[in-house]
This record gives sequence, structure tokens and C-alpha cells, in this order.
Amino acid sequence: MKVAIIPVTPLQQNCTLVWCTKTMRGAFIDAGGDLARLRMAIEKTGVTIEKLLVTHGHIDHCGSTGIFARELGVPIEGPEEADRYWIAKLGEDGAKYGIDGEAFEPDRWLHDGDTVTIGDLVLDVIHCPGHTPGHVVFHHGPSNFAIVGDVIFQGSIGRTDFPLGNHQQLIDSITQKLWPLGNEVRFVPGHGPTSTFGQERKMNAFVSDYMLS
Repeated sequence: MKVAIIPVTPLQQNCTLVWCTKTMRGAFIDAGGDLARLRMAIEKTGVTIEKLLVTHGHIDHCGSTGIFARELGVPIEGPEEADRYWIAKLGEDGAKYGIDGEAFEPDRWLHDGDTVTIGDLVLDVIHCPGHTPGHVVFHHGPSNFAIVGDVIFQGSIGRTDFPLGNHQQLIDSITQKLWPLGNEVRFVPGHGPTSTFGQERKMNAFVSDYMLS
């Protein structure tokens, strides 16, 4: 597995290109916008994109996903169907934030316990509601690696003041679904630098073991 992080949109959302080094087939996770930058990443890496994956339905994470999927001729997988509310608003929210936004219908809605493939890689799907009701996380066990969208960041957690957000649900998603994956798991958040679950259990202002004790 190889990973490239490509910040996109005025909100500097971490679009992640993940690819299988054996097959050189890959997927973008959260292709929110700035498609010229994503095309450059394809050219630079030589990866063949086989699908687009989505953690959740907010504009900076998937505003341009439908446009890009149509251009590349590839399917969209994710998020969980409870985020249909947000995906339906992508055109409206795009105009508000200055991001190309277009509603889409994923080829596959994802559910807790599903898997997705990228080349020969198999990633587990973990439903982690709270920031949005249909948010999912992608976890690759053999690499101790996860793409967590806006569930958790270095030192912080996702906002829950948007429509359909739920603070306690988010805390439960982190502590009951992510922490059991192991302290050594390194994650790419939706914004900002990477971290590990172990580091956040020590230092995170919202969900450290100390703060929750």
C-alpha cells in the first residue's frame, strides 16, 4: 500500500490517494474538488483509478466526486445511506462555499462490517456516526492505517453542530469503534496532520483517556 495526501478545496480537505503497489490500481478517498490537482496525482504516480470512495456527504469531501467519477468512468462507493441528506444538498452547499458541487447516487452504499477493495488491498468499513449520520471510516489492518474523515483529528474531533450531528454518538464512535483497533493505528484525518490513535488517547482535548475518565 502507498498513500498520497492531496489537500483540496478552500477548506483544505485531505483527499487521499491510496494504491496497491502490486497492481498499481488505486482509489481516491474524498475527492472533494480541485480535480486538476487530482489528475496531476494520477499522472505523477502512474496509478490506474478503479473507484472513488467517500467517508461522508459534506461538500469539501465529495462535492466533485460525481463529476470526477463520470469523467473517469469509475464507480462511487460510500458513504452509508444516512448521508443521503447531505449528498442531495451538494449543489446548494457548493454555491455557498465556492466549491464545484453536484449531487450523485453512489454505486454502492456502505454499511458497518463491509469491505472495499483497492487492487489487491482489502479495507474494512466502520460506520462511525456523529459528525454526520452516515460517516464511515476505512481501515487497513495489515498496515495499521485508517482514513477517518472528520471523525477525529490531531488534538480535536469533528463538529456536531451541523444538522443531524450528534456529539455523544461521535464520542461513542471514537471510543467504541476506533480505539479497539489499537493505539498503533496511524490515521489520515479530513483536515490537518496525521496522528495515531494512541497519541490521541494521550493528548486529545476531547477524547483522551484522561478527559473521559
